[in-house]
Amino acid sequence: MSDAVSQHADEPTHWVLTLSCPDRPGIVRAVAGVLADHGGNITESQQFGDPLSGLFFMRVQVSAFAPREVLEGAMATVARTFAMTWSLDVVGRPVRTLVMGSTAAHCLNDLAFRQRSEKLPVDLVAVVSNHTALAPLAEFYGIPFHHVPVTSATKAAAEARLLELVEELDVELVVLARYMQILSDDLCRRLEGRVINIHHSFLPSFKGARPYAQAHDRGVKLIGATAHYVTGDLDEGPIIEQDVERVDHTRAVDDLVALGQDVERRALARAVRWHAEHRVLLDGHRTIVFR
Repeated sequence: MSDAVSQHADEPTHWVLTLSCPDRPGIVRAVAGVLADHGGNITESQQFGDPLSGLFFMRVQVSAFAPREVLEGAMATVARTFAMTWSLDVVGRPVRTLVMGSTAAHCLNDLAFRQRSEKLPVDLVAVVSNHTALAPLAEFYGIPFHHVPVTSATKAAAEARLLELVEELDVELVVLARYMQILSDDLCRRLEGRVINIHHSFLPSFKGARPYAQAHDRGVKLIGATAHYVTGDLDEGPIIEQDVERVDHTRAVDDLVALGQDVERRALARAVRWHAEHRVLLDGHRTIVFR
């Protein structure tokens, strides 16, 4: 995977470094020292020590003339000392992303529009769907469309095809943009930390068909959405972002659906952006989000 960022010889590269490790004294000093020793200028730095897990988390943006292999070699030494999990990437590099959807178009349309108009740092390399309803939208945005039908008899083959596409297209992130199929435990494990899902926040109270109608019948006053990483526990993965909209008795079911779709778009877009910008770090079943 290339850096996908062209630099003039006389300009530094802007890097983003993320790490987590057991918390102990000297981590920030060691990281800052390595970057300074290689001519790095830190332009942004955030850190958090979690007293519950005993882990330390850090995100640093740095400009430096040193090439990737030099910085990675230097960081590897520090990482061994502190037992770090870490990554280094170019700031703003578009993350190769595959979007999965079924028939609802609002989340796919929003991501594609934001990528085009707001420089959402993703490269939408494919749309995969178990229906054909999203094909015209994918074509409009110039995104290759793959129809992969799913039945109980073909589920294993469909997931195998998805993994083939992930491998062939060098996919780094999979986004379930209202994809109405449950992924198997095996697939969730294979793509752990690389799949983001969005769903309405009525769960677990209002399950199944027509959740907004159920919510309307019960007179809910808040509707919302949750964006999270996908795990084998349905809709219970680490939460990245949530959003809500207040409603009252004057709202019809169709109003709730429209508002709910808008909340879903907002929450999913923020979650995808923060993931692509390396602002989300896993802390067990929770996330640390450096905004």
